Amino acid sequence: MSPTANLLRRLPEVTVNRIAAGEVVERPASALKELVENAIDAGAGQIEIVLLDGGRELISVTDDGRGMSRDELSLAVERHATSKLPDEDLLEIQWLGFRGEALPSIGAVARLSIASRAHDSEDAWRIEVDGGRVGDVTPAAQARGSRVEVRDLFHATPARLKFLKTPRTEFQHAVDVVKRLAMVRPDIGFTLSDGERRSLDLRPNLMSGGDLFDARLARLGAVMGREFADNALVINAEREGIRLTGYAGLPTLNRANNRMQYLFVNGRPVRDRVLAGALRAGYMEVLASNRHAMAALFLEVPAAEVDVNVHPMKAEVRFRDAGIVRGLLVSALRHAMAAAGHRSATTVSTAALGRVREGGFDLSYRQPQYRGNTGLMEAAAAFQAPFQAPFAATAEPSARVEAEENVIPVGDYPLGVARGQLHETYIVAQTENGIVIVDQHAAHERLVMERIKAQLSGQGVARQMLLLPEVVELDEAGAQRIVDRAGELAELGLVVEAFGTGTIVVREFPAVLGESNIQGLIQDLADELAEMDQALALKERLDDVCASMACHGSVRAGRRLTVAEMNALLREMERTPRSGQCSHGRPTYVELKLGDIESLFGRK
Repeated sequence: MSPTANLLRRLPEVTVNRIAAGEVVERPASALKELVENAIDAGAGQIEIVLLDGGRELISVTDDGRGMSRDELSLAVERHATSKLPDEDLLEIQWLGFRGEALPSIGAVARLSIASRAHDSEDAWRIEVDGGRVGDVTPAAQARGSRVEVRDLFHATPARLKFLKTPRTEFQHAVDVVKRLAMVRPDIGFTLSDGERRSLDLRPNLMSGGDLFDARLARLGAVMGREFADNALVINAEREGIRLTGYAGLPTLNRANNRMQYLFVNGRPVRDRVLAGALRAGYMEVLASNRHAMAALFLEVPAAEVDVNVHPMKAEVRFRDAGIVRGLLVSALRHAMAAAGHRSATTVSTAALGRVREGGFDLSYRQPQYRGNTGLMEAAAAFQAPFQAPFAATAEPSARVEAEENVIPVGDYPLGVARGQLHETYIVAQTENGIVIVDQHAAHERLVMERIKAQLSGQGVARQMLLLPEVVELDEAGAQRIVDRAGELAELGLVVEAFGTGTIVVREFPAVLGESNIQGLIQDLADELAEMDQALALKERLDDVCASMACHGSVRAGRRLTVAEMNALLREMERTPRSGQCSHGRPTYVELKLGDIESLFGRK
């Protein structure tokens, strides 16, 4: 080893910039994010993006923002040169960018070209940076605003190219970045092209005289899909100076992964464990554990209460009081779902109709409309009248009148009036403009769960003493887990005692459960306690415990119900929050509009 190898020395500026680029420019999408954020900070109203070869060959961002003068352009490619910290106060950051690292970092690993023209100037200027070497500022032809081009990304650090994915994958990462930024600013138009076709074309939603919520929902519908816009709940809550707005999908509108969950803090897209955990907790009692909600939530926090200067990529944040933020998010989500009542996602009925179509119905068929001679049609009607008359007179007049008097008006109820029961499992109800099919067990499970929770928050869960105590045999560990939690279970209306090794006896249980499968309930509770943190109180997992109780205390599939019982169930569903889905996240009912039904039979 050379004697001078370990001498302390200052690294060359080019090497320093390339090291910094490793933190800021991870892939083409991260470089694009920095450039688009600069355009937004510059007050752009339209941002046009072009990526070639997934961003390897070219990243081009053109905006109509305020632009830069000649002197500003030369400063823009120097490290830590920024216009976004006028008072050098890192506690009052009002911009997406502020570190002054993006452009020099990109220029250190690629061929960077910036052309810009200030709004108050007739002259445009260009500067180029190639692998960290800065060129001179020269005149250019450029409309007001800026155009930034990044060519041959990582040509100065070819080892990074080995870690990039396929061009298609890198392009999709870039699309996701632009979507997230576009959600925050519905007043800005965004286009994204691969050189041949546009993958995104988001027009600005002007908010002058309008509502931010309406403009944002229109943008979210364009990004997340029309089904989200049709089935989203408005979120608008505030606590101790922290405000949460946005939209969250109904529980029955869900996905197999969390890619449709977008979280923002002070207009900045973030990936934060506190917020992600709170979002999951908000849906805990209405969504299956392997499903994920769709949501776009915007958190506005006083600048002094959040640190966005955690990482150069600015995707992580730290809250001064994470507990307040988490509590606000969870309570806002649950309040919105409670206010939605029995509402269920329209995608449930769409999926049902889709399955019918897959079953072989040809929906392209339409009943031809006969436009014949009027006299001929009248003659045909007169010919058929004698054959129809016997059927019309089958029912006695008094019987028909009595039946008509007993019919409940369907227009008075959102879930309609029960008309029958199929397979002792599904209630069929008629609404004013369609039909509703209810899963009686899933619906009653939700109702029972809400009753237990309401009683617990009030005077306590009403208990019913068993005339003959129920003896339940478990394995020794399972029985011990139940006995250890006996005090907490008693608060939930379930009174148990040890009854020898591996056996417990149930003396009282919640009255709201009615005729329950006590053996199955105790076994399920023992299994859940095995997976639960022993230091966690049952009240902290109240939703899970109540769900288990409700499942075993609900009307079972296979039980025949009277019309009065079916209507009573429908009316209580209409009064009960979150009744559109059971405690496991499954829909409790499917609504089919009359127009959709008619289309199945070619009548429309």
